Amino acid sequence: SLRLMGYTLEKKGYQVITALDGLEGLKKAQDEHPDLIILDVMLPGLDGYEVCHQLRQIPETVTLPILMISAKAHQEDKDIGLRVGADDYLTKPVAPSAIVAKVEALLANAG
Repeated sequence: SLRLMGYTLEKKGYQVITALDGLEGLKKAQDEHPDLIILDVMLPGLDGYEVCHQLRQIPETVTLPILMISAKAHQEDKDIGLRVGADDYLTKPVAPSAIVAKVEALLANAG
């Protein structure tokens, strides 16, 4: 769940900002200047693919690491995620420790 993921990342020392839908996520990404975005594909309104695509068009977020998480497990879904600009794609259910490991790896590559 979003809460468990946030709690796990906060315990590791990360500051977590959450958004409940795609439009809010896009706005927060531009206003808050995060170091990384974790994006669920299944969002109300704009889906994660569209949010990711739009983030890649905005100068402030064009190079931001984006980790996409989805219950959609087909290779085709993963390919779409990577094509619209995600740096990595994890399939639910995903252990919080796996998310932390991916976040650490993506931030290390970005730095």
